[in-house]
Amino acid sequence: MQAANSADPFVRGIRVSVTDLPLLNQIKGRLGWLDDRQRVIAQNVANSDTPGYVARDLKTPTDFAEAMRTGGGLRMTATNARHISPPGQAARFEATNTPDSETTLDGNSVVVEEQMLKMAESRMAYDAAIGFYQKSMQMIRLAAKKPAA
Repeated sequence: MQAANSADPFVRGIRVSVTDLPLLNQIKGRLGWLDDRQRVIAQNVANSDTPGYVARDLKTPTDFAEAMRTGGGLRMTATNARHISPPGQAARFEATNTPDSETTLDGNSVVVEEQMLKMAESRMAYDAAIGFYQKSMQMIRLAAKKPAA
């Protein structure tokens, strides 16, 4: 039997939450990144006719959980004093200019077809991350289930 001052959280009586699991934090970070990427792609499509607009995309972090913790990054720009800031958090990931394969004479570098491919890629990655999350939760539930007598 272990001593009461053990580092084991179950021995000390500390509750361990599912949100403390690094795997689930990584999945949560990945889902947040994919959500923010969809927003950036939607902005690109919305500005596909804006002269001088350069397409943007998010850098892929190596550690999604760390990126969620550190915050910072993309915020909406208020171009008028009467603009209202949106509620909620700002995106946590850094957007960079990533011109598409073509640039029009007016300087716009958004190719809608390329943006649609990025959007489909993000959707597939989102579906995969959700599936992985669901399977992980099923495994946790199975492990936490009381054994049959």
